[in-house]
Amino acid sequence: MVQLNYLLLTFLAVYGLRFVSELLLNRLNISYLRKYGATVPEVFRDLVDQEKLRKISAYTADSDHFSTIATMANQGLSLVIILSGFLPWFVRVINPSSFGLIANGFIFFAVLSILTSLFRIPFSIYDTFVIEERYGFNRMTLKMWVLDLFKSTAILVLLGGLLLWALLTLVVHGGNAWWVWAWIFVGLFELLMLWLFPVVIAPLFNKFEPIEDRTLEDRIKTLMERVGLLVKGVFRMDASKRSKHTNAYFTGIGRSKRIVLFDTLLASHTEEEVLAVLAHEIGHWKRKHVFKQILFLEIFSLVVFYGASIILNWPLLYQTFGFQEVIPYVGLFLIGVLLRPPGYFLQPLESAISRKFEREADDFALELMKTAGPMRNALKRLAVDNLANLIPHPLYAWFYYSHPPLAQRIERLRTPEN
Repeated sequence: MVQLNYLLLTFLAVYGLRFVSELLLNRLNISYLRKYGATVPEVFRDLVDQEKLRKISAYTADSDHFSTIATMANQGLSLVIILSGFLPWFVRVINPSSFGLIANGFIFFAVLSILTSLFRIPFSIYDTFVIEERYGFNRMTLKMWVLDLFKSTAILVLLGGLLLWALLTLVVHGGNAWWVWAWIFVGLFELLMLWLFPVVIAPLFNKFEPIEDRTLEDRIKTLMERVGLLVKGVFRMDASKRSKHTNAYFTGIGRSKRIVLFDTLLASHTEEEVLAVLAHEIGHWKRKHVFKQILFLEIFSLVVFYGASIILNWPLLYQTFGFQEVIPYVGLFLIGVLLRPPGYFLQPLESAISRKFEREADDFALELMKTAGPMRNALKRLAVDNLANLIPHPLYAWFYYSHPPLAQRIERLRTPEN
């Protein structure tokens, strides 16, 4: 039986504050769009007319509204799971004495993962085949969507199972210092994933091929040689088989690092614009943003693991949610649930750091290209092709945006001739 005590009341208060904050920020953003969204920002007037602006506004409103519904539904499911008494009943069904703590932990997390994944499937289908389809982005068939689901589930089972086994083993057999070994293992696991993703995982979903345009390839090589950057290669990804969205990214570490350009981006941008986008991605590497992100993540993870080591054997944690004894795998789950609401309020810090990195990468691209025109044009084209919100509410952007708002970002990119 769930106990109404100060821990539960504090959790519910923070949970409610998060719920209200998400709802208000989304409504604030949509209201701002309706109030000021009828005027095209000056920097976009050469590409965006009133009809295109209406489509951008409609896409923003529909996608944000649906995202809010999906988020609230997932939060509601989490509350039902932890407050309904389901967890103590389920642990009794597993019967801790039958298989041992590690095996029971596997069963516990597997069943909860299956339940939450099944719950999210209808939302994913609606997002892909209704909203993305409505605005001309979706190119996936249902068969492809199902195949992607099976692939991602298999990867999650394999890699997530390995990580879970290691964590449970360390918690059960690692003694008082289990959290140190767990932090080290998870950190090494994350580095392994950064190395494996571009060469093993990503190719399971997309084809990555060298750039076919030899002139562009030569210019790319020249650009990278100027900054002394050695990468595995610059690849064209067949993103168009799933979506018309355009993008580019830098991925991998060590010898697996590579720059990926969506085929949709290559098809819709000029050669100069592609080089400008590439220069921006190079800027992330040259400014050591990947290393800094890993460093921030590891420091944060160390704090979390230390806190978990203190809380894991706290009887009140278990009594609050209907348990009469300390069960490590249940404790890990409950700690994750309790940290999620306050963790939400760290989003502005994460967003601010990311925006700083993006501005630094823009500055590097400007320095490398010697002119702002190609980057400005590339950003405008990216915004239009992706129906990005051109007029976000400042508070919403401050809280959530990993990139500076596009109009501000473009205005900032200026050289004397601009």
